[in-house]
Amino acid sequence: MKALVFNEFGNSDVLQYVDIPDAVAGKGEILLDTTAIGLNFADIYRRKGNYHLVGEPPYVLGYEGAGVVVALGEGVTDFAIGDRVAFVDVPLANAERVVVPVAQAIPIPDAIRDDVAASVLLQGLTASYLAKDSYAIKYGDVALVHAVAGGVGQMLTQIITSLGGKVIGLTSSEEKAEVARKLGAEEVLLYSDNWSEKLAGKIDVAYDSVGSTLMDSFQAVRDKGTVVFYGMSGGDPVSVDPRMLMDTSKTLTGGDLWSFLTSREERIKRSHALFEMISAGKITVNKPRKFALSDGKAAHDLLESRKSTGKILLIP
Repeated sequence: MKALVFNEFGNSDVLQYVDIPDAVAGKGEILLDTTAIGLNFADIYRRKGNYHLVGEPPYVLGYEGAGVVVALGEGVTDFAIGDRVAFVDVPLANAERVVVPVAQAIPIPDAIRDDVAASVLLQGLTASYLAKDSYAIKYGDVALVHAVAGGVGQMLTQIITSLGGKVIGLTSSEEKAEVARKLGAEEVLLYSDNWSEKLAGKIDVAYDSVGSTLMDSFQAVRDKGTVVFYGMSGGDPVSVDPRMLMDTSKTLTGGDLWSFLTSREERIKRSHALFEMISAGKITVNKPRKFALSDGKAAHDLLESRKSTGKILLIP
């Protein structure tokens, strides 16, 4: 089977589209013909060597996608040949076929296309726990969303507004700001603005995925407000003085998706709740940018440029 691989860490030039041994489903696993594969910044970081990779080269990236069941491993009774399945944390996905453990396989409802499922799971499930678990949005809450035009930001904006909250977004360009406004953000500021002073004390909860902006987020939230820290795309945050938290009664909480996808039942329940929001029109999924898997280099270059505003998919 064909796969997008690399043998050494580096820029997108290290990627190669080559033949590798066929994937085979083992006990408790299913084999999918992949139909759509999500590209994420984690793939960039792994290609560069910033994130740990298991095994020896050639390395195959990809953890998120969708496909059709073509083979069942020993003992599998919950799926049948031809079923459509999505996954969000299964390695070696940048290939024509991928092995998925049944415990991590998410059935795709009839109303959801494969490319939609592959576009929304990682970012959508992240946005869902942020708005419902890390800080439960209440009607009238004012939320500051960093990187509001990114994958998580777009989903988070729509989930917050569906729960009755108001979104103030932060982004890097007016073009991206317009994307966020169309999805329901009440106001969008640019990072080049003096946003932390403009918003000082006006925010109930700040969702910070940038990291280096953490103290600015604290300035924006009101006393007794909350900062949810869940990413470091802009660099490591500074240390937080607990005396500041005590003096202002502010809360700092962290967030990681894998703390919530702790069982097959939880994975399916949360995924199908997300799919239902999409089917009901509460979440609009912008048309993804699609690249052939063989053209993975161009897809990596676009994502790394940070000029994209929607999901990037690789199509085998």
